[in-house]
Amino acid sequence: MVRRFLSLPLWQLTTLALVLGVGAGLLVGDAAGPWLGPIGDVYLNLIRMVVAPLVLFTIASSVARLGTGAGVARLGARTLAWFAVTSLLAVLVGLGFGHLMAPGSGLVGLPMGEVRPREIPTPVEVLVGIVPTNPFAALAEGRILQILLFAALVGAALAALGERTAGVRRLVDEGAEVVFRITRWVIRLTPIGVFALIGEVVGTYGLDSLLPLGKFILAIYAACLFHILVVYSGLLKLHGLKVARFFRGAFPAQQTAFATSSSLGTLPVTLRQTVERLGVPQPYAAFAVPLGANVKMDGCGAIYPAIAALFIAQYLGLELSLTQYVLIGLTAVLGSLGTAGVPGTSIVMLTLTLSTVGLPLEGIGYIVAVDRVVDMVRTATNVTGQMLVPVLVAKEEGLLDQAIYDGRAEGALAPASDGTLVPAE
Repeated sequence: MVRRFLSLPLWQLTTLALVLGVGAGLLVGDAAGPWLGPIGDVYLNLIRMVVAPLVLFTIASSVARLGTGAGVARLGARTLAWFAVTSLLAVLVGLGFGHLMAPGSGLVGLPMGEVRPREIPTPVEVLVGIVPTNPFAALAEGRILQILLFAALVGAALAALGERTAGVRRLVDEGAEVVFRITRWVIRLTPIGVFALIGEVVGTYGLDSLLPLGKFILAIYAACLFHILVVYSGLLKLHGLKVARFFRGAFPAQQTAFATSSSLGTLPVTLRQTVERLGVPQPYAAFAVPLGANVKMDGCGAIYPAIAALFIAQYLGLELSLTQYVLIGLTAVLGSLGTAGVPGTSIVMLTLTLSTVGLPLEGIGYIVAVDRVVDMVRTATNVTGQMLVPVLVAKEEGLLDQAIYDGRAEGALAPASDGTLVPAE
């Protein structure tokens, strides 16, 4: 029986773990923190452990294999364009649900939580901060954008030098394989991690503490689910892709994102599913997915700030002008790029949005208490978009492995001796 249970697909085990975690949290209550918290922390530490080496080796290997020139620039430009388009659609969804559900109307006497001031970097500071003064320090401190830039430069140098660096290229490819193997071992622990993380959240917050802001929570969840199930599905259909196949491939990453509330923590799972189940070639996916994990935030950077801004305006009885709505949209589309790599993206984006449209920053204190609860669905939305865009671009560029996407071919893709991608053993 145990062997049959463990042979279930990972997504089924993770779903069961999520349900059991909710039950355990409700049953144990506050004791879930001391008991389940350390287990969840160990899982998060394990999955974060592989993020920096994963980005370093996969980006360097992928850029070296993609080469240099107009093709790479076109892929990058198209990827960023789709990031912007889907972010714009996300903020429109957020504004729509904020108006439709009016989560801030009719509320009185909400407690004010602690609002920690967030320093928003200027675009120049962000640009300067992307360039590492010491790449080894960037690796040690987990500065993903700096690692990404350094790895891309290494890959470009390997591509430019060609056969003169064949040994280094082979070492980088083998390093990527080693990290992928470690990643697969860690991913197998996902059900345990999900059980502990969900159990801790439910036990810590309980259901009673969520009631005063229930309408706000419901608005965030409804908007995110609409964006995932309707907007993303529409884009897939416009590209002639089967919607069910995409969500079947994306589901494990969505589950992990929901439990961990971390796009970077989910990155190993996201990259694996994008390559192995959605058919995006590893060289391109290894570039686009880590980039998206830093700048593609439909949930945290678009839907959430839009609804939260409307909530605060409605609660305070303030009317927003058309100009303010336009500013919310522009902030959502451009803000994620401007705050890339800054910790606490959702609060930073909300601070930026409120500052831009002239709403009081103190309003954040009314909703900060439920931030962890809404962060789960925000992150799941982020990660879904981070997988969707590479699939759309790969389809447009003729790079998508349709057999893998349609489920007619299974297994991971690994680099062969000649540099091509073949099914892994």
